[in-house]
Amino acid sequence: MANHVSSLKRARQTVVKTEVNRANRTRVRGSLRLMREAIAKGDVAAAQTQFKSTVSALDKSVQKGVLHKNTVSRYKSRLNARLKTLATAAPVAGAPAKAPKAAKASK
Repeated sequence: MANHVSSLKRARQTVVKTEVNRANRTRVRGSLRLMREAIAKGDVAAAQTQFKSTVSALDKSVQKGVLHKNTVSRYKSRLNARLKTLATAAPVAGAPAKAPKAAKASK
């Protein structure tokens, strides 16, 4: 345990900062989990809505020093790629369905 007044104060500050960082980290992890679940369900609208809130939580974590900016950039890039893949794979509502191409007869 700390003995000096200044080291006692630093120990108190560390406890408070640890709680704040833990809460921020938990919020980010929960948001990422909800985003992954929305993508897994295949619901494009829900995934897009969750993407916005996840990006916001990630950006706030950079501001608060919980995550590094390059780490957050990598997370956002990968999530956006998965969201884009989901959006292009899902059929667009109201668009006519394409008929499958006929196979060529072999000689």
